[in-house]
Parts: sequence; structure tokens; C-alpha cells
Amino acid sequence: MAYVNIVTALALLQFLMFGFKVGSARERLGIKAPAMTGHDTFERLHRVHMNTLELLVAFLPGLYLFSNYFNPLIAAGLGVLYLAGRALYGSAYVREPSKRGPGFGLSFLPTIVLIVGGLIGAIRALI
Repeated sequence: MAYVNIVTALALLQFLMFGFKVGSARERLGIKAPAMTGHDTFERLHRVHMNTLELLVAFLPGLYLFSNYFNPLIAAGLGVLYLAGRALYGSAYVREPSKRGPGFGLSFLPTIVLIVGGLIGAIRALI
């Protein structure tokens, strides 16, 4: 379980780092709160942060469900793929949003595997 907890902490830290990048861009580019638009770089960083939040809501429960019903080490390995995918997604989105697909896939697919695997494991536990 320690590996799953490490991946969890890293996913949360990654999300916070994306948030700090948004705040830094807001300051650097002179975008006053509560404005959410005004500069492409700021808007891209903000979308990376919010898109990560949206996926994190599914990833974390999936991570724990899968690790509970199957194998924590495999769950952690899928979590590492998620982290790499989010990093790739973030850097690609900020550089060129149309190139964000591979990073999205690398983070979305492990999330789906974790959730479906957790669901299957829970159903098997009932049978």
C-alpha cells in the first residue's frame, strides 16, 4: 500500500504544482482576479490545472479500488503512467493545445483501467 500512497501524494503534489503555475502566470502576465481570460498562456495553464482536477476526481478512487481488490503494486504502476501522462499533457497543452492527445490518453486510460478493475473486483467479492 505504501506505493499507492506515494503515487497519491505525487498526484496531489502535481496538481498543486499546476495550480502554482497558474498563480505565477496570473502575477507575471498581470491578470487580476477574478479574471479567467486575458492571455493564451494563462488560459492554457488554467485549463491544464482544471482538467487535471476533473480527472483526479476519478483517478484517486480508482487507484484505491483497484489496489484494494487486485494488486497495490500494479495499481501504483498504473498511477505512475497517470502521472507521466499528466506531465506530458500539461507541457504539450501549454506549448500547443492540439498536441495534448498523447498525454491525455496516457493519463485517461490508466484511470479507466483502475476504475473498471475496481468495479470488477468489488463485484467478484460479492459473488
